[in-house]
Amino acid sequence: MSIRIPLLTAVIVMAIMNQAAAQKFTPVDSFSLQKYLGTWYEIARMPVSFEKDLSDVTATYAMRDDGKVSVVNRGRRPNGKEVVARGKAKFAAAQDVGYLKVSFFWCFYADYIIVDLDSAYRYAMVAGSSTKYLWILSRKPQLDNVVLKQLVNSAGALGYDTAKLIMTPQQ
Repeated sequence: MSIRIPLLTAVIVMAIMNQAAAQKFTPVDSFSLQKYLGTWYEIARMPVSFEKDLSDVTATYAMRDDGKVSVVNRGRRPNGKEVVARGKAKFAAAQDVGYLKVSFFWCFYADYIIVDLDSAYRYAMVAGSSTKYLWILSRKPQLDNVVLKQLVNSAGALGYDTAKLIMTPQQ
């Protein structure tokens, strides 16, 4: 009985945190997963340990047979070695809402909230569950400076410390 109470408490706290994340950042609506699939180049990110010192970072999304989305993230270390992380994603809300859950380890999922998306799906801005996680993505290795500045300003309005943003080198 003593194990069940902490486990139940942890489940309740996680549910509340997930709900709070969904309320903190508003995902885009009229979202089309089919248009979103494919390869995205990381233009900028908040500093995270799992991407420390990586350049040439991409994320590729494809449909899986089970209806989930395959996620393959690639990057390059300073010594040239490629790093690959494979995961999966699923919708966290309705399928026309840009709010997914992504997992790279077993059954542990993290928020993937698309907070800005070009109508032609040329660039996107993705938030996590807190202001520790943010990615600016583009279909091309470089993003127009005017668009990038607009996205950085939008990130600031969402509460991100944009001075911490790392511009991802892309070759």
